[in-house]
Amino acid sequence: MTDVADISPLSRVLDRADAAAGAAAGTAPAGTVVTGFPTLDALLGGGLRRGDLVVLAGDAGSGKSALALAMALRASEGGHDAFVLSGEMTPERVLERALAIEGRVRVDDLRRGALDDAARATVGAAALRLRHRAPGIAMLPPGGTEPVADVLRRALDTELAVVDPLGALAAGLRPRDEELATAVRALKAIALELDLALVVTAPLALPVRGRADPRPTLDDLGAMGALAQHADVVLALYREEMYQADRGIEGATELLVLKNRNGRTGYVDLYFYGAWLRFEDMVEPDR
Repeated sequence: MTDVADISPLSRVLDRADAAAGAAAGTAPAGTVVTGFPTLDALLGGGLRRGDLVVLAGDAGSGKSALALAMALRASEGGHDAFVLSGEMTPERVLERALAIEGRVRVDDLRRGALDDAARATVGAAALRLRHRAPGIAMLPPGGTEPVADVLRRALDTELAVVDPLGALAAGLRPRDEELATAVRALKAIALELDLALVVTAPLALPVRGRADPRPTLDDLGAMGALAQHADVVLALYREEMYQADRGIEGATELLVLKNRNGRTGYVDLYFYGAWLRFEDMVEPDR
């Protein structure tokens, strides 16, 4: 006899499949959070899945924080509740970056008020959008992952959370890699408990400069292998200009999908406007 308890999860899966089949074209499946980068969303089956831990890795200066923030901004604009926890910037600094990204202006020009009329208009329009639909933003609380879970529990209905960066969760009480491995496992548990997609940024643990192919791989991740093991999705930024600046390839970026527990791997082509800290989808830019 089939246990009734076994039927309910199966029914939910079938109901979601039926709903997805009947949804309008371009609509994200239930339980999915769009990143706002159409090519990435398509590769991931509609976007990031709630309950998943997503690692966004890359070399120092590759733009991990900027891309994670852009995902939160675009998810919010797409109707999802998002929350950003930064261990490196105050909420005001994060909002400066958000205005620079959305308004297509330099952060320094924004801070100094050195904007012409056209830039002022785009920043004003961006500010209106952010007032209407912006992610929650807070500093990453000290004390490891439990305070992070407490913040996100209070932020009701959050569908996408960003923790930037992983290293800020180390308190120095144990060897760093051991602490980070524990934090990764805890972040996965938080994603499951709160039913949200949790994006955590992480630097590469191994140097890639000087290699024949400096594109990041799963073996370049740290935390004693916990990032590669426990993440459902691993994304890695590769900006060719950082390693071959003489080739005239400024801005060209590959976002590598190194691991996807529920689907395909591959890569998507992005373009990075360094002055604005803004990434664009090369296939469907300027959403």
